[in-house]
Amino acid sequence: MAQALLPVFSAFLLGLTLVSAYVEELDDKFNDFRKSEPWLVEFYAPWCEFCKTFEPIWYEVGAELKSLGSPVTVGKIDTAVYTNVATEYAIRGYPAIILLKGEKSYEYKGPRTKDGIIEFTNRVAGPVVRSLTSAQLFQHATSRHDLFFLYIGGRSPLKGLYYKVAADFIIHNYFFSAPEDVLPKSVTLQEVPAVAVFKDGTYYVYNEEHDGNLSAWVDQERFRCYFQMDSFTLYQMGDRTKLVALTVLEEKNPSADSIRYKSLMEKVATEYRDHYKTDFQFGYMHGNDYINGFIMGELEIPSLIVMNMTIDGYYLPESKIETTEELLQFLSSVLDGQSQLLGGNGFLRRIKRMCYRLLTTIKTSYASAPFVTCFLFSLPLGLVLIIIWGMCTAVPVDDDSGEGALLAAGIRPEVKQRKGSAQKTIEAKKDD
Repeated sequence: MAQALLPVFSAFLLGLTLVSAYVEELDDKFNDFRKSEPWLVEFYAPWCEFCKTFEPIWYEVGAELKSLGSPVTVGKIDTAVYTNVATEYAIRGYPAIILLKGEKSYEYKGPRTKDGIIEFTNRVAGPVVRSLTSAQLFQHATSRHDLFFLYIGGRSPLKGLYYKVAADFIIHNYFFSAPEDVLPKSVTLQEVPAVAVFKDGTYYVYNEEHDGNLSAWVDQERFRCYFQMDSFTLYQMGDRTKLVALTVLEEKNPSADSIRYKSLMEKVATEYRDHYKTDFQFGYMHGNDYINGFIMGELEIPSLIVMNMTIDGYYLPESKIETTEELLQFLSSVLDGQSQLLGGNGFLRRIKRMCYRLLTTIKTSYASAPFVTCFLFSLPLGLVLIIIWGMCTAVPVDDDSGEGALLAAGIRPEVKQRKGSAQKTIEAKKDD
């Protein structure tokens, strides 16, 4: 049996070695030459368990980009050894993934999957704004991307502003430019030049008078109206002013209530888009693990929840929602301040969150390795008990006299008495 598995194991090691050859191990000197070409760098720590799990995926990213002929060089750097690099790039979590392009750096905040990282790399490493010079290229863009921004027209101040905004948001979305004649007849514009976003099977045109500055409008429109969210998506919501209206569903075999909740939220997101587009981002999530950690409790499935990711607050409906009208009333009560805000990031709440995360970590660790977890947590507990026992059983010491002082000096009382009697006898003989 062992001999039969040997070729398989050898082939696995050989494949891993070949794949890892496309990822360079870096040191703190890579800053000297990183501006000459684009780099995709993983900042890791040897004690990070997820970094170890992520390592094969990172090697696959390097091999895939190499096979695609990408100009991006893939590397990794140990921040435990090169702490100055971690400080320079403000690394706060592991593994951190940053694309370095000239003087600029772009941090990847999406899911740690090969496809997600490669899509991010191809988007950011290429031109900030890509040109669509034909109707075929426009159709290709619409079929390939669920959401993208498009500038239509020639030279103008709006075009210069569009390029600046695109440079800020390239980590999130694709940006294109095209002349008006490449657009299909179904796309009508009141004036040119113009900026539009294509998503959800339709398009929306930027109106400076109504929508304000272009950067704020792009930030408002850079997600689809209703889509599946994960922990990485919700993390990005912390930088935005929008509330997140979320349907929490079963991961598999959704119930009738789950399907109804999802349909209700999607209907509101699409039919009432103009009314709520500045206040809410709508979506759904499979499973309640992340939400339970957010509220530090147990959220039943299916459920509706509105989250304020900026202050770690949330709102829950007071009763079960059955109709569209009831959902609209709940959303209005959130905006009007009538619905109770739960959670938050106050001092006591932060202390509670720290305790909750510690307890969750212990439970997770115990579930995967009970003996190791008990051993690790028993060490400091045992040390504390020894210190307490030592303090409780210590013999008090009298500095002036007494048995405690004699014991502290290492002399038994009876020995001290015999020495004292002998000394008195010697002194009496001297007097005689």
